[in-house]
Amino acid sequence: MKYPSKKTESYIYGIRSVIEAVNAGRDLNKIMIQKGMNKELFLELKNALHKKDYPLQFVPQIKLDSMTDGNHQGVIAIASPIEYQNLESLTDKWLEEDVKPCFLILDRITDVRNLGAIARSAFCQDVDAIVIPSKGSATVTADAIKTSAGALNSIPVCKVSHIKEALFYLQQSGIKLVSCTEKARKCIYDADLTGSIGILMGSEEDGISNELLRMTDEQVKIPMYGTVKSLNVSVSAGIILYERSRQNLMSK
Repeated sequence: MKYPSKKTESYIYGIRSVIEAVNAGRDLNKIMIQKGMNKELFLELKNALHKKDYPLQFVPQIKLDSMTDGNHQGVIAIASPIEYQNLESLTDKWLEEDVKPCFLILDRITDVRNLGAIARSAFCQDVDAIVIPSKGSATVTADAIKTSAGALNSIPVCKVSHIKEALFYLQQSGIKLVSCTEKARKCIYDADLTGSIGILMGSEEDGISNELLRMTDEQVKIPMYGTVKSLNVSVSAGIILYERSRQNLMSK
């Protein structure tokens, strides 16, 4: 099931507009706040953001001025170009419909172009949804959509507070969790990647965290030869997703 969107990335600026967007639960990739912002206005914004999960970035005034005509009152929110989906709602719906979903779960992927390239492969290999954390990760931007060749406008993306909680929920829902890591002993060709599955990919710098690795049901690796023992995460994602598709075709 796909959820196309035609929204484009946009700025929301001015204290009242940003607070209204926050209170309305808008999908915001980031809120940029001027360093040394008026204390009274900042307190009002801080109260609105209480217990919210939006990434915050404190920047000099000149940065905000360059993004608008200067009438920003010290705050700009960057609205997401897509509508993020709810992981629990999608999972429950698909399981009720007897769909065997495939989730691609990304642990701290920070490069938007990697996110876009991964999404492109995911869409081509019939992944049902991509899961990303709300903080410490690349979000869906115009650059990510461009790199994905538009795939991010079509494949559902779920933004969650914590990947750990998402893994626990999927596991409790009967989804098999498989992590793709060079630390594994088993090769992807020896693992069963069919059926309801969540495939976990790690960050560009240090891969999947040990805490998340321990949560997965199975760890697999991509065989590599030669002196370079690592692949770009978008390449790795494409390889394991293709192997899943191959296994699904062979099992029919």
